[in-house]
Amino acid sequence: MEAAFWHERWEKGEIGFHQHEFNRYMQDFMDRLEIARGARILVPLCGKSRDMLWLVSRGFRVTGIEISERAVQDFYVENGMDYELEQQEKAVVYSSGDIQIFCADFFKVEKSGLPRIDAVYDRASLVALPPRMRTAYARHFNGLIDPDIRSLLVTLDYPQEEMRGPPFSVTPAEVGQLFGAWFDIGHLHSEDCLAAEPRFRKKGLTRMEEHVYILQKNSLPESA
Repeated sequence: MEAAFWHERWEKGEIGFHQHEFNRYMQDFMDRLEIARGARILVPLCGKSRDMLWLVSRGFRVTGIEISERAVQDFYVENGMDYELEQQEKAVVYSSGDIQIFCADFFKVEKSGLPRIDAVYDRASLVALPPRMRTAYARHFNGLIDPDIRSLLVTLDYPQEEMRGPPFSVTPAEVGQLFGAWFDIGHLHSEDCLAAEPRFRKKGLTRMEEHVYILQKNSLPESA
């Protein structure tokens, strides 16, 4: 979606996508990233996700990217964290302890402006984007990380015609199409989640599954 859409959603408090509990799949599969304590995990389109707190509690450092200033400020205020600001050319960087968030357009953040990234966690980023933006997202995502870096990706799969996104449906086949040129893709888990999502049943959905993947960036040239 365009930047104005997300700014409006945050200002109106229309953030049904925000989870108050730590994501179960993150907890179950984080070890598949095979990173040591102190590693830095990138969380694209992070919002004010509390998952960042869990990651830090397990000894990791976190770099988030989020376009909404309201979301970034809410994260630090709601969690009682003081923060420092650094103005960069294309971002304002909020920092507190082991959590830093780049308040910026994801597509304008460059690898050279980020600290070294050791892994990526994407629970709500890819599924937030309509089909026309996902190819550009995958390409830019690839450009931000080094070869052999692993990413934990969580997606939703449902009949798109039954509900307007976001969150959008991203099928396993599309994951392969989007990332297959740059990443080795491992499908870790799938689960029928509709029974646990009454708000989506009310919208008329007849099927919804969550899928969890591990993506490992290969060493193919960037032009592949």
